[in-house]
Amino acid sequence: MKFPRGEPSKEEIMSEKLVVLKGLSPGKEYPLAGNQVFIGAASDCEICLTDDGVLARHAILDKRDDEWHLRSADTAKLSDTEGQPIVKLRIQHGTTFSLGTVTLRFVSSPAIIDGAGEWSSPGVMNQEDAVRQLKSARDAIMREISRIIVGQQAVLNQILVALFARGHCLLIGVPGLAKTMMVRVLAGTLDLNMRRIQFTPDLMPTDITGTDILEEDPVTRNRRFRFSRGPLFTNLLLADEINRTPPKTQAALLEAMQERHVTAAGITYPLPQPFMVMATQNPIEQEGTYPLPEAQLDRFMFCVKVDYPEADDEKKIIMETTRDTRMEVGRVLNAQTILQLQHIVRRVPVSEHIASYVIELVRATRPTNEGAPDFIKRWVQWGAGPRAGQFLLLAAKAHVLLEGRLSVSCADVREYALPVMRHRIFCNFAAASERVTTDDIINKVIAAVKEPSY
Repeated sequence: MKFPRGEPSKEEIMSEKLVVLKGLSPGKEYPLAGNQVFIGAASDCEICLTDDGVLARHAILDKRDDEWHLRSADTAKLSDTEGQPIVKLRIQHGTTFSLGTVTLRFVSSPAIIDGAGEWSSPGVMNQEDAVRQLKSARDAIMREISRIIVGQQAVLNQILVALFARGHCLLIGVPGLAKTMMVRVLAGTLDLNMRRIQFTPDLMPTDITGTDILEEDPVTRNRRFRFSRGPLFTNLLLADEINRTPPKTQAALLEAMQERHVTAAGITYPLPQPFMVMATQNPIEQEGTYPLPEAQLDRFMFCVKVDYPEADDEKKIIMETTRDTRMEVGRVLNAQTILQLQHIVRRVPVSEHIASYVIELVRATRPTNEGAPDFIKRWVQWGAGPRAGQFLLLAAKAHVLLEGRLSVSCADVREYALPVMRHRIFCNFAAASERVTTDDIINKVIAAVKEPSY
């Protein structure tokens, strides 16, 4: 493996540190070194926090088997961000905890070598090894999921592609098609936290992002605000029936999707990584709903159609779900490995030939484009924007890695044209009167646009 600036040190490749989120000196970083780190107010502590609520030796970080473990020292009190007491805690990237009024976050991020250098970190394979691991992990994930979810292979594959491409999914399907179960099972196989929000007309933005709560210290009687985190602070979020909540709450969710953090009272709280939103919509009844604006729909990488199962699959579903059995899935990947593989996806090389094909597909959907087909000018009011091209390319990259390949072809791009563009093309009244759907238009565009010549 070659590096543009010579062989990096271990500290340059893997940075393990604590970052102050709230309290004294927000944003200050404390690098971790050695196998034991003392945290407290005493000057001889490796991490010295001069805060009234921090004791001389408040907590100890121990490193065992390349993992850090946090425990309290003597009678000191530790708590999570919700104020719940902690005695011992195994921490990993993104773990947040509090000592007194100071909130700290553990960060263990692999460094990205800029320029033409390759990306690596201790214990992580090179790109070829990563491809083999990703394909093996994908097969294992599908095997585990298939123990509980019957059928829906195309839907599950699109969700996995979006996950490794750092995208979000909008799931369109009638009730009872196991959309919630898919998310729960996927979170189990990936060793990720999962939460569900049932969107309702009375849901407020603070109900999902969290809010500051005024609390009183039982010992000192001092009052302070503590941020109580909402259900957004998770790895996989199921936003059930997102179109049933007002635009203000929709905007709070979509802002978190785009920025991957939440701001409350002037303080920014990063969301756990990886972070993925899977929102659902019911296509049957539209009364009392707040349809997502076009600009907000564009934030979703995929619009996935969840259809009825095949007859054989439906028979198996009713047989399996009416038995007194308890199914469990094995864990395949953890959060840190997923983050590393997401970086690998973005480093898959793509030729100018593929990029030109993506651009021609996207631009062919715009009626204002001179080279657009006649049916586009007849049926389409607005075509897909530049983000469609970005997501098409990312989807193709993630797809080939999941298939165990490193080269992207035009066929890989066509594979995801429907989920990427069906919510980015808006038909006019002529299309509605002729019962032409966006899927029909995309299929005609795929047939009309030829691959560019070399």
